[in-house]
Amino acid sequence: MPDGKGDGRGAVKTHRTEYRVIYGDTDNMGVAYHANYLRWFEIGRAELFRFLGMTYKSIEEKGYFLPVSEAYCKYVDSARYDDLIVIETAVDGSLRAGMKFNYRILRKDDEAELVQGFTKHAYMDSSGRVIRPPQIITDVLIQHGFL
Repeated sequence: MPDGKGDGRGAVKTHRTEYRVIYGDTDNMGVAYHANYLRWFEIGRAELFRFLGMTYKSIEEKGYFLPVSEAYCKYVDSARYDDLIVIETAVDGSLRAGMKFNYRILRKDDEAELVQGFTKHAYMDSSGRVIRPPQIITDVLIQHGFL
């Protein structure tokens, strides 16, 4: 369940979202296909924005877009069919011209780390031009303690 609470490892605030690994996420051995972790990163991002009172749809309706410019994923262990996983999402405020999200994916049962990674995003307007971070998004992130 999303809780918006810190993870107890320091000052970085994380948002937690649960997801159940479905059969379609796995190969014939019941192990999650590697590309699904990037999809789960997206779920973490979308649910973080939803927790903040925004959706990707509402951001895009305001004319702001966040295309992925870089993605990194380090695989530590495997998720398997029917595992309940936790997607931890944090905002890295170090980028001036875009946005970076850091992720950890854990198996809920034992809190074993399965994956860690990040995605970097540019801010673009509806004409495809790179723009500065919109104040409306920055303000909400600050208000909720993510920046």
